[in-house]
Amino acid sequence: MEQNKAKNVLILGANSDVAKQCMKQYVQKGFSVMAASRDTGSLEHFVQENKLHSKVTVLSFDAVDFAAHQNFYAALPAKPHIVVYAAGFLVDNASALEDFEGAQQMMMVNYMGAVSILNIVAMDKENKNLERIIGLSSLSGVRGRKSNFVYGSTKAAFTTYLAGLRQELASRNITVNALVIGYIRTKINAGLQLNESLIMEPDYVARYIVNAGNSFTIVPNFKWKIIYLILKILPESLVAKLP
Repeated sequence: MEQNKAKNVLILGANSDVAKQCMKQYVQKGFSVMAASRDTGSLEHFVQENKLHSKVTVLSFDAVDFAAHQNFYAALPAKPHIVVYAAGFLVDNASALEDFEGAQQMMMVNYMGAVSILNIVAMDKENKNLERIIGLSSLSGVRGRKSNFVYGSTKAAFTTYLAGLRQELASRNITVNALVIGYIRTKINAGLQLNESLIMEPDYVARYIVNAGNSFTIVPNFKWKIIYLILKILPESLVAKLP
């Protein structure tokens, strides 16, 4: 724990259920956390309730306010060693097809906002602390499927961006990870009809984030690893028959 004592983690989209569990686990490992979200009131309540205030600084961050991202980064209380992009937005596929506003919001939060802020983080070559960037992606982005291809396309784009960013930053010994995640018991999935045996708890997923290694693609849970591999190799004719 001692070696991590002075290290700082920046969590973007820190009000998500998984991000909150990451906060707790990073603090347990001795990190200081900068937790950034639009809803700072809810985040402050979580921090106080879990007695994390001595190690967590709550910051205001809007993933879609692209013009404010440079100033947000410049005003950080410390340069991060680790950055986690956990911001996410989801509307169902039918709504996304009928109403572009929902589709656009998914694009802006899940992809454009990530590229905007992570480009700023990555191109700050004066930050000698930076050692890792972690993005939360989804199995929905592995193959286009008729049930969720609009949302999936935003996650596919994000994963592709992270893959290229990993190559860009390799010469500076900065690791980039993509968490390719299946169903999680979170508020973003509330009300959806999901296979209960495949649902993961937020704290379980958070452990994979906090303990991320050198692999680019990290798929929590062996069942989802199998599904991921099957999706990668299925011929298009069979993918078309999936829901």
